[in-house]
Amino acid sequence: MKNYRYFLQTAAVCAVLFSLAACSRTASVNGTLADAPDSDVIVRLLDVNRYETLDTVRTAADGSFSFKVDVAKGNPEFVYVFYSDTKIASLLLESGDRVEVTADTLGHYSVKGSEESLKLMEVEKSFSEFSREFIALSDALVAAGENSAEAADLRKDLAQSYIRYYRDRMKYVMENSHSLTVVPVLYQTIAPGFPLFGQQTDAIHFRNASDSLSTVYPDSKYVRALSQEAEKRLRLLELDSKIKNTVPVDYLDIELPDVKGEKKKLSEVSGKVVLVHFWTASNAAQKMFNQDVLKPVYADFHSKGLEIYQVALDSDKAEWARTVRNQELEWVNVCDSRAAASPYVGSYNLASLPVSYLLVNGTFSTEKVTDETSLRRVLGRILK
Repeated sequence: MKNYRYFLQTAAVCAVLFSLAACSRTASVNGTLADAPDSDVIVRLLDVNRYETLDTVRTAADGSFSFKVDVAKGNPEFVYVFYSDTKIASLLLESGDRVEVTADTLGHYSVKGSEESLKLMEVEKSFSEFSREFIALSDALVAAGENSAEAADLRKDLAQSYIRYYRDRMKYVMENSHSLTVVPVLYQTIAPGFPLFGQQTDAIHFRNASDSLSTVYPDSKYVRALSQEAEKRLRLLELDSKIKNTVPVDYLDIELPDVKGEKKKLSEVSGKVVLVHFWTASNAAQKMFNQDVLKPVYADFHSKGLEIYQVALDSDKAEWARTVRNQELEWVNVCDSRAAASPYVGSYNLASLPVSYLLVNGTFSTEKVTDETSLRRVLGRILK
């Protein structure tokens, strides 16, 4: 009998602990929807970039309703409540939250019991106020006409409205760096194709926000998505910077690794004359051309302004690297292991190898170079 009582006590304790554990993984919401008795309320979860319907609950005769949401500890969830197609509440729920919502069918609401949901409510309220102001100014500009006397002032007011709100939201993101409410702020869209944070340099703000949030919510799907967006934006920012800093050339640039694996660009090779020489180390005659022609020519003309950018089209990079080292080729040597599949084959019209081109002062020369005699004749004339 004693063992039986002990068993019952243990089972009761386990049941309580199990109940507490289950509760810790949920957030409960009690709400009231004014003027909507016996109506359906739809509960939706934000799954990064789309809504997932969790439940449909019925309001009582007094408009009250309630529901629970599974929320893993340390992973808050964005949950939205809809009446028909109208969003009547936006919530950011943590496990263990006990939230009270008072709403109407027009989308006005208040919330208690969740600090993050209060922040989210203020975020949406600020955006709604800005949107109304921006739309009113836009409508006024359309009504006045682009060439009217007041158009310039209206455009100025539009720009100032955007700048004020952008700066205010940037301040919010920085001051709330550990709150998930910064995520919807960063994704706010003023109009289709017009994101609030749409400047390329905003990539830095996305990165800073994702870095800060990952220290608090390392497993959050929202933070992972924000980090991916930051990486994408940073790549575009880097590409834009490269394009702006690119020196214009009248030929397709080449960028390939040398024997040390370091990328070397054709456009960065200095020299009054640059010999661009395509070859393959798998061909004995072409290897002899290095020894018998290119090395003596390089010795005679390098001091006068000759450089060589030699491109090997070889799938066997090890053999190519051995050849370059064994022959002690002093100029720039790079290799494209795609060989015949290299995009430079078509770009430079390489029907066969070897092929040589000359760049004179950064411009492709029409001079034909096919052997040592023609090469020395052209170089002798240009590099006097």
